[in-house]
Amino acid sequence: MMNKEEYKKHVSKTCPKTKELRTMILAFLVGGTICMIGEGFNDLYTEVIPTFNSIQVSQLVTITMIFLGSLFTALGLYDKLGRHAGAGSIIPITGFANSVVSPAVEFNREGLFYGIMSNMFVVAGPVIVSGVAWSVIVGIIYFIIGAV
Repeated sequence: MMNKEEYKKHVSKTCPKTKELRTMILAFLVGGTICMIGEGFNDLYTEVIPTFNSIQVSQLVTITMIFLGSLFTALGLYDKLGRHAGAGSIIPITGFANSVVSPAVEFNREGLFYGIMSNMFVVAGPVIVSGVAWSVIVGIIYFIIGAV
């Protein structure tokens, strides 16, 4: 039986070595590029639709980025990007779209209800539930503190 030190040595010998600097640079570049694309859409929509205020433009950019993340996931491109970019590909909006569409694409052959609809929120569902639950808890705390 191994002790902790022997186990650490064994793990360090057998684990694949990662190129951390390369991985961090790629994540930074890809994540930054996704954000720049979003900012580009923001500037484009601001110029093309001058009657929209900043909130409406932000909503349109969000919709566009969700659509693009979903489209690239459905085409199999987002997974390829994720293999090379790592954490840089999980920018909140496009990463969330990927986490919803990925299981839907995977279980597509099982049909609309038992495949797509029942598996669409397998990954994203716990995130949504946790977000709603914590926002309620924080809202209650804020209400109590604000009432004092």
